[in-house]
Amino acid sequence: MARVGLTVERLTRAGAELADEVGFDQVTVSALARRFDVKVASLYSHLKNSQDLKTKIALFALEELADRGAAALAGRAGKDALAAFADVYRDYAREHPGRYAAAQLRLTPEAAAASAGVRHAQMTRAILRGYDLTEPDQTHAVRLLGSVFHGYVSLEMGGGFSHSAPDTQETWSRIVDALDALLRNWPAP
Repeated sequence: MARVGLTVERLTRAGAELADEVGFDQVTVSALARRFDVKVASLYSHLKNSQDLKTKIALFALEELADRGAAALAGRAGKDALAAFADVYRDYAREHPGRYAAAQLRLTPEAAAASAGVRHAQMTRAILRGYDLTEPDQTHAVRLLGSVFHGYVSLEMGGGFSHSAPDTQETWSRIVDALDALLRNWPAP
């Protein structure tokens, strides 16, 4: 029988909070059970195993990130949209490092197709329509933006830029400027 008050949603949210506190790799059903002061077995009526928990946290994080992205993009276009979208990713990673790591989890094709990851791709493509890119250039540009955002955020969060000037915000702004210029002048194949 399921413990009163424990739901998949509550466990997922608590798992996401735990990921932010201790790191996504450290999240397990056992760690979550300790958080609720219950036996591990009592969580198995809600979760299959630790991988199931991690997948649920990943889906939760993708949904949160997509909601933030959609709100940030509303009414924006061009460089303004690009900068807002980039800032959403960077800010989310800084505020929720464990959830951001969860959002990078490789999902099964079925889970990925049903996830908010689809919304992320749609939002990125909406930004790129403002730069008049068509296929296959749009796909290349989606991959470029994802790589640059994730790469910079990962290096920054790992302390890779903390040893030197200028301030990382100045670099981030220049990266967005450079991406905007590149997208406006996308090279022909």
